Amino acid sequence: MKTISELNDFDKPREKLTKKGVQSLKDYELLAILLGSGTKDKDVLKLSREIVKLFEDDFETINLDKLTSIHGLGIAKASQILSAIELSKRYLIKQNKKVTSSQDIYDELQEYKTKQQEYFLTITLDGANHIIQTRIISIGTLNRSLVHPREVFADAISDRAASIIIAHNHPSGLLEASQEDIHVTKRLQESAKLLGIELLDHLIISKNGYLSMRDLELL
Repeated sequence: MKTISELNDFDKPREKLTKKGVQSLKDYELLAILLGSGTKDKDVLKLSREIVKLFEDDFETINLDKLTSIHGLGIAKASQILSAIELSKRYLIKQNKKVTSSQDIYDELQEYKTKQQEYFLTITLDGANHIIQTRIISIGTLNRSLVHPREVFADAISDRAASIIIAHNHPSGLLEASQEDIHVTKRLQESAKLLGIELLDHLIISKNGYLSMRDLELL
């Protein structure tokens, strides 16, 4: 098993980073630094190139199972990669994303539109409508007992959020607000008022598009 330190000088990503800066590294070299070592029959650079190929083919749906399908990549290192990706996503969201319409919310939640289970999500925002954080609150059929105001607003309070957006997906593809969807929304709207946090919208998303309760004046 070749670690980075055992590679030829020409191939050492860490030395390249030190001399030329992190921006000079190719994607597979960045991954090699993150991994640290390969296996006895596959050095770290070869392993990293295979991971990059997987990213290029299917980055949007990358998960633990897909990463560990690569020979030589175990759960521990795959978890490191997923954690690095998620951390990067969160900081990019904090720095760049501003919500100006329901379409912005839908664009932000693209990865959930084809999920086979229902995901209930919250998006916390600052006073200028910049996204602070997107979180999964629950997985399963949406109902009043599953989605409690305490869980929904705990992170918003911690984030010192000015407002919050809630969303959930419909695996069936149906874009229609059920009575339960509306009841949950009204309950959370009442809680938001008591806490001084504005509930901006509730989006229902699916592979067929989205429904905004704010746009339909249900909120």
